[in-house]
Amino acid sequence: MAALLLLLLAVPCMAQLTPDFYSQSCPAALSTIKKAVNKAVARERRMAASLIRLHFHDCFVQGCDASILLEDSATFVGEQSALQNINSARGFNVVEEIKSAVEGICPGVVSCADVLAVAARDASTYVGGPTWTVKLGRRDSTTASKDLAEANLPLAFNDLDALISSFSKQGLSVRDMVALSGSHTIGMARCVTFRGRIYNETDIDAGFASGRRRACPFEAGSGDGNLAPLDLVTPNSFDNNYYKNLMRKKGLLHSDQVLFSGGSTDGIVSGYARDGASFSTDFSAAMVRMGDIQPLTGDQGEIRRVCKVIN
Repeated sequence: MAALLLLLLAVPCMAQLTPDFYSQSCPAALSTIKKAVNKAVARERRMAASLIRLHFHDCFVQGCDASILLEDSATFVGEQSALQNINSARGFNVVEEIKSAVEGICPGVVSCADVLAVAARDASTYVGGPTWTVKLGRRDSTTASKDLAEANLPLAFNDLDALISSFSKQGLSVRDMVALSGSHTIGMARCVTFRGRIYNETDIDAGFASGRRRACPFEAGSGDGNLAPLDLVTPNSFDNNYYKNLMRKKGLLHSDQVLFSGGSTDGIVSGYARDGASFSTDFSAAMVRMGDIQPLTGDQGEIRRVCKVIN
């Protein structure tokens, strides 16, 4: 019996994420975050996509630990300058606004990582997308890594195998990958990310390509930052039109269209195009699984008071 007790004591106690983590320590946390998110998205509809993307780009780099929010320091080069984030990831000031509102009621209690997770859910809901129960209790990292971001985050130019591999490394399935890609039902992309597709690829609707070319010149460096909606049909509403667009060869990014190009994911795409409820259910489940990627818990990391710098 004594030997068994010693064995149990030797096993590290890993804190688990739970939806009611702040029910005692900060009961108004979730309502405060929701109010701030709604205000930000009402001010700029595009911010919904930006907040969802921040959570995604955070979780894929050393886990869901708010490392993406850290600015460069004397000891590390952060993730904001990574190829997949620079001139692209946005909403950092909004996250600071949300965090400041929470700090105003519960100083030093709610992590920036949890703020990102809840804000992504609330942003989806505000623009008509699905909701899900967010597990809480993450803590914030004290470091970030540009190199790891560039190694782990998918690219707009990725082929299907590279996308599957990228998500698999995070413990996410092919179906998770296709469902999470559906977040491109909202948001915008820069010309530099889709120029190659609209000028060089054949698996694209001719009229769609022609329309996109008007605001995205062929010459590299010309109009690189010009924006186009990822979903031309309903760019501000979270729905399943993204998948219908793919079936019509109207995916804006190469990494979008490869999901429906004669490969292993065609059936998932056509299923989501037919059944929006199925997409919503799978998207919600995939967001929960993504939120579980390597969180810091217990006494790991810290609770940042300002998300862009360590305490």
